[in-house]
Amino acid sequence: MNWEEISEALRAEAQRMHEAREQGLAKCRTLTQASARSIRHIHRHQFAEAEKLLAETRRVSQEARDVLRPHGSLFYAGYLHDAEKEMVEAHAVFAIVHRNAIPGPDDLGVGIMTYLNGMGEAASECRRFALDEMRAGRLDEAAWILGQMETIYEELITFDYSDSMTHGLRRTCDALRAVIERTRSDLTTTKSQQELVAELRATRERL
Repeated sequence: MNWEEISEALRAEAQRMHEAREQGLAKCRTLTQASARSIRHIHRHQFAEAEKLLAETRRVSQEARDVLRPHGSLFYAGYLHDAEKEMVEAHAVFAIVHRNAIPGPDDLGVGIMTYLNGMGEAASECRRFALDEMRAGRLDEAAWILGQMETIYEELITFDYSDSMTHGLRRTCDALRAVIERTRSDLTTTKSQQELVAELRATRERL
């Protein structure tokens, strides 16, 4: 095979890669958007809508993998990792607030590091739900969610490998630790305020 023939064959393969990449990018954008919308519905307690979107994320992520898998370098691209991380986050948040079993990486069809980073993001996202529970006076529920955040963090920090391997898991853990500390402080303050209000009410009744 001469150079012209080689280059022509490579050009054809490059074109196929380009088309797969464009399709994959579109799928990843859809996946990211569906995951974000699902999380918004969870915070609004619109769980039926959230569950429908979670089912959509599973379908779209599989389609993205099917498009990119034949082209090895594209399959391991950062945009697929980022989109699937958002999917993991959405599924984990839904499971945590419902006290369901958290789906594993095999359940979602994602890689280990994508899954671990997604779990870190999910634990951070749960702060918002915990704050909503505090505002509603459901402190026991808020405390339970905080406990789940802490449990996730305690396991994540044991994956002490290089950032190039974990895709920045250490940074995710550092951010999560700060979120946990703020949430614990908020819960302590809210409990103290409730106790003070109860004492004042009891004193007023005695008078």
